[in-house]
Amino acid sequence: MTLTTSDIPTYELFIDGKWQSPTSGEYYETLNPYTGRPWARVPESDADDVDAAVTAATRALEGPWGQATGFERATLMRRLAGILERDADALAEIETRGNGKLIRETSAQAKALSQWLYYFAGVADKLEGEVIPSDRKNFMIYTRHEPVGVVAAIVPWNSPLSLLMWKLAPLLAAGCTVVVKPSPYTPVSALALAERVREAGFPDGVFNVITANGADAAKALVAHRGVNQVAFTGSPQVGASIAQSAASHFARTLLELGGKSAQIVFADADIEGAVNGVISGIFAASGQTCVAGSRLVIHKDIRDAFVRRLTERAQEIVLGDPLSFETEMGPLANAAQLQTTQGFVQRAVEDGANVVTGGRVDDALGGLFYRPTILADVTNDMEIAQKEVFGPVLAVLDFEHEHEAIAIANGTDFALAAGVWTNDMRTGHRVAHAVRAGNVWINSYRVVAPNVPFGGSGASGWGRESGIDAVKEYTVTKAIWVELSGETRDPFRIG
Repeated sequence: MTLTTSDIPTYELFIDGKWQSPTSGEYYETLNPYTGRPWARVPESDADDVDAAVTAATRALEGPWGQATGFERATLMRRLAGILERDADALAEIETRGNGKLIRETSAQAKALSQWLYYFAGVADKLEGEVIPSDRKNFMIYTRHEPVGVVAAIVPWNSPLSLLMWKLAPLLAAGCTVVVKPSPYTPVSALALAERVREAGFPDGVFNVITANGADAAKALVAHRGVNQVAFTGSPQVGASIAQSAASHFARTLLELGGKSAQIVFADADIEGAVNGVISGIFAASGQTCVAGSRLVIHKDIRDAFVRRLTERAQEIVLGDPLSFETEMGPLANAAQLQTTQGFVQRAVEDGANVVTGGRVDDALGGLFYRPTILADVTNDMEIAQKEVFGPVLAVLDFEHEHEAIAIANGTDFALAAGVWTNDMRTGHRVAHAVRAGNVWINSYRVVAPNVPFGGSGASGWGRESGIDAVKEYTVTKAIWVELSGETRDPFRIG
């Protein structure tokens, strides 16, 4: 997997079950966002590498993997789950070095990878069709759920392994093959997973990884006519471009895009619980998560006291080395994201928002460390209330009546997630039903599980990851008609 031609490890592409050098012969360095120094060299793929990977994935569909039963697929998935359990600590460290996310979070995510495999392995041998009653006595009709084919999985830098597994587990259960294109900022974890896929004994070509620093390889992958479906997690702008490119050759898409999620706090909420939940929703992972609760929609009666307590907690957050379990917030993942965050805050202030705390790079740590930021006096028509920052920035908006809170929550193009904080469960359920979001937590936030559907609508994308129906995102349904009588019928008449 790695070479020793320099003082940092050099990785190769994983295509058709083998480690291969890129056609270009070129590599690029990926940086550790905490140290700011290179920590790995990875290949710069081109269209030829993409074609080789898609060809390998297609060949696997036509070979042993395509002929495998659901029981056989499930066995390999469980074997891989065991390997990932064994290596969870190593994978967590790779994730943290790649994107600066806290080791306490990447450790939990790495340990959870096996849960997705175990769950969907349990679905692989239960992909049942159905017998459909016929209006004709001489026909039996039944359905089959068959793999859609080769899937291009394009994953972002914020939770690379987790978001890859959300795609990989159901598509393997469905019988698909995959070409993975990780973010140029965090390519190593996908290559580390490839090594373990090979150890688990998956047939060659089932799992392939191409890496590239530029966008050309990803564009070539999406546009490749051998790709039957694209599963993408990232920004709405890139998602729209991918959908258009995939549609040009009638490939399906599953898009998990951005969010501008509201945390609605009613006057009767448990204040400490709600404060903790808001902290979790926006400052965990440095705000670099699609479900970030980046809008606090707070009842006017408790706004001032709540924001004071929230500010106290935000100012106590410990920033530092993400590999230390004492750290509570790490750096932003890259310089581009820092620049984006700074720009959003600057424009918010120009629009009339007030910086309650934060709003700057950390004086002591510098680099990519941005202080937890709370902005007050925000209205829902401001950019900061409408656009995804993907950083530790919370916009505070207030309401007086329930319908106003719902209108604010629904007043964006996004519809991914929301939180509702109240001790009145009638209010909680009522608001959860009214809010336009694919995922709503009541008196909690940012909790996921392999058996619970995840996804959004509008600018947050379409399709669902996780949950039993996620497998059907990667299947096509075939109807089979069986004529039972053997009688000759009129060839010029339908039915």
